[in-house]
Amino acid sequence: MGEQHELEQHRIVVIGTGFAGIGMAVRLKQAGYDDFVVLERADDVGGTWRDNTYPGCRCDVPSHLYSFSFAPNPDWSSTFSPQPEIEDYLRKVTDAFGVREHIRFGRAVESAHWDGERWRIQTGAGEFTADVLVSGMGPLAEPSYPKLPGIESFEGAVFHSAEWDHDVDLAGRKVAVIGTGASAIQFVPAIQPEVEELHLFQRTPPWVMPRPDRPITPLERSVYRRFPLAQKAVRAGIYWGRESMVLGFTKLPAIMKQAQKVAERHLAQQVRDPLLRAKVTPDFTLGCKRVLLSDDYYPAVARPNVEVVTDGIAQVTPTGIVTDDGVKHEVDTIIYGTGFRVTDLPVMDMVHGRDGVSLREAWSDGMEAHLGTAISGFPNFFMLIGPNTGLGHSSMVFMIESQIAYIVDALKTMDANGLKAVEVRREVQRAFVDGVRASMRNTIWTRGGCTSWYLDAQGRNTTLWPSFTFRFRQLTRRFDPGQYETVAM
Repeated sequence: MGEQHELEQHRIVVIGTGFAGIGMAVRLKQAGYDDFVVLERADDVGGTWRDNTYPGCRCDVPSHLYSFSFAPNPDWSSTFSPQPEIEDYLRKVTDAFGVREHIRFGRAVESAHWDGERWRIQTGAGEFTADVLVSGMGPLAEPSYPKLPGIESFEGAVFHSAEWDHDVDLAGRKVAVIGTGASAIQFVPAIQPEVEELHLFQRTPPWVMPRPDRPITPLERSVYRRFPLAQKAVRAGIYWGRESMVLGFTKLPAIMKQAQKVAERHLAQQVRDPLLRAKVTPDFTLGCKRVLLSDDYYPAVARPNVEVVTDGIAQVTPTGIVTDDGVKHEVDTIIYGTGFRVTDLPVMDMVHGRDGVSLREAWSDGMEAHLGTAISGFPNFFMLIGPNTGLGHSSMVFMIESQIAYIVDALKTMDANGLKAVEVRREVQRAFVDGVRASMRNTIWTRGGCTSWYLDAQGRNTTLWPSFTFRFRQLTRRFDPGQYETVAM
């Protein structure tokens, strides 16, 4: 039999090698767990920071906070890291902590089933079994494509920002960009100078705040290398500054009204044309949708070769896009800046728990999990960056590390108590989810007057955490076996 058909059996299988999967692997190794593998569909680590290579791609959380607490990087080039540096950072962490040997590349997970004893994981290159399965598949992994009538007839180049086609030379092209989210406001300024025409199809304008980005000087970097505590102090300052923003999102809307004035000034200073300014001014409260950071987006859309189109797309023709007002926009390239499948995760169809029930079936009334990590009906399954763990203000790496600590404690608890399986009690999960939903009612995300990818089909925010991140860390500090149905060895 060929190697691709072999069965690999392990104590723990982790899926994905973004921040979640790599962080999980490092902490497993440090806790003395060696019988684990990490399954990765691609040929290198990095997750969304490997896949998103569009021009201008960078993080909108400060570099010193958007990194593992156990692996500070004194060599960030700027206060907001560009994509290549974050990808390189994840590669270095993988090798520095010796987890590359645990990774199985080219193993795209097709399905995972709980057979009553263990998890059976099918990949395109063989089967794996695991006592414990950990999903590190982030929500920003699978691009979302809108259904555009006639798109199959288009004769030009078509690609998504998350699957950027670097073979397409945009110089002199007539480009349609669909969407004005976090990716588009980064790549639009990067491609605007080289294209002949840029038609920006905007459904909802975003609020854009100034980006306080600057190079980190060689002197600062040398200080961080020699005195790691200095970088730790900077990280702590950034963390608590960001944490204070939670109040505006969740409890004190007056704070958001003041912040919105900053965004309004930023817009007024950068877009002088009153007609264009009206087009790109949102009609919802700042924070309802993701707050974007940019100093070059507005100047780019104000350039003569850019047209902001606010009419809906009626259909795509072989040579352009026709909008609802009957106007045909001649283009030879279409770039989707339409984000990701966040409330419709591919993992929902892949993972099947007790009695063959899929996550999609379990979540027919909306995504939910205890502490965003454990799901009733799915024994020995843990989810990193699960429901209601996303953030509108701080670093997801902090949340990921909190969940990782909880999972490692779960494993230690299972070992100490001779437990073969743990499954969160339905009533425990329900109480947690009810508490989250109650906290969500008066937040800016649900009362700010917008629809966003934070909300599911029922209009519920199943993606974000409605409180301080230190509160989430407190809740995940210890695994409580009393909250779980347990099976002894």
